[in-house]
Amino acid sequence: MAGITIDKVEKMYPGGIRAVDKVSLDIRDGEFLVLVGPSGCGKTTLLRMIAGLEEISGGSVAIGGCVVNEVPPADRDIAMVFQNYALYPHMTLRRNMAFGLELRKVPKEEIDRRVTAAARTLGLDELLDRKPKELSGGQRQRVALGRAIVRQPRAFLFDEPLSNLDAKLRVQMRAELKRLHRSLRTTTVYVTHDQEEAMTLGDRVVVMKDGVIQQLGRPLDVYERPVNRFVAGFMGSPPMNLIPGRVVGENGHACFEGAGLRLRLPALPPMGTEAVLGLRPEHLSDRPPAGPHAPLRLRVSAVELLGDHQDVYLTTATQEALVGRLGARTNVREGDETVLYADLSQVHLFDGRNGGHRLAREAGA
Repeated sequence: MAGITIDKVEKMYPGGIRAVDKVSLDIRDGEFLVLVGPSGCGKTTLLRMIAGLEEISGGSVAIGGCVVNEVPPADRDIAMVFQNYALYPHMTLRRNMAFGLELRKVPKEEIDRRVTAAARTLGLDELLDRKPKELSGGQRQRVALGRAIVRQPRAFLFDEPLSNLDAKLRVQMRAELKRLHRSLRTTTVYVTHDQEEAMTLGDRVVVMKDGVIQQLGRPLDVYERPVNRFVAGFMGSPPMNLIPGRVVGENGHACFEGAGLRLRLPALPPMGTEAVLGLRPEHLSDRPPAGPHAPLRLRVSAVELLGDHQDVYLTTATQEALVGRLGARTNVREGDETVLYADLSQVHLFDGRNGGHRLAREAGA
């Protein structure tokens, strides 16, 4: 196993296109780190530079303390699992998992031992003589994992490995990956655009946008204290409600005013400040919370029943769209006007200008 150090790494493409912009990152030995962000944010390019599949335009990548900028991918002692399984269709599972070791002239007895152990770990031991076409998508992905495991690399690199699976299989494979990492404790870098995968898998999460790291931290810290409007709106499904407005005075108190709503918060920046108020859907409820709260009169535009809860789409008096997450048996119907309560202890405030950074002092800080 080995840690990975990324120091001011950048990637420039012809025409001055900057895909990765001076990214620095220390990935700890044995850590499961997730790179997450929208398409085009640079996460896959960064992963491919670690693997050696993309040339680095500037900066350095070190694996286990050794700079590998000029080291070919085959000599970096890493294993990569791709979105498409990249299995050899004419080979059995056993040969698919063993082939890389055969190329490296590993003794046959050692190959058999590693393949058998990996197959047992992944629940594939009954399937080793089948070919890929005889397997389900989840089984094929486990074979791709097994092929990586038998290498016994210093690090695993995953490039959106679950995106081709259906929803149920993705959940199963997430649990499988988590269990596998606990067992192997191999340094792992995982790329996804799925916030749920990032939250459930990562020891730490790196949120990227336009080739730049926006925030790095434990999943719950990133979710609960986003550093800017982009992270607040990206992490979470449905995303955080973001309401533009400003701080105004009311009877000697400071209030947030925006989208036809007026909220008196326990702490606010100076009056006149342009601000964006953030409130997650689960912090809008049909009953007043125990702490500070404010009633909001809203109109229901749509309701999505999702089993144990429902996502309720709402509009304010100025047609600003909001989402609330309510209990499945909460009685709301499309077209109704309703009152929901905002939990003011969970409010976030972001600068209305200058990139939308988190304001230093706010309710719930």
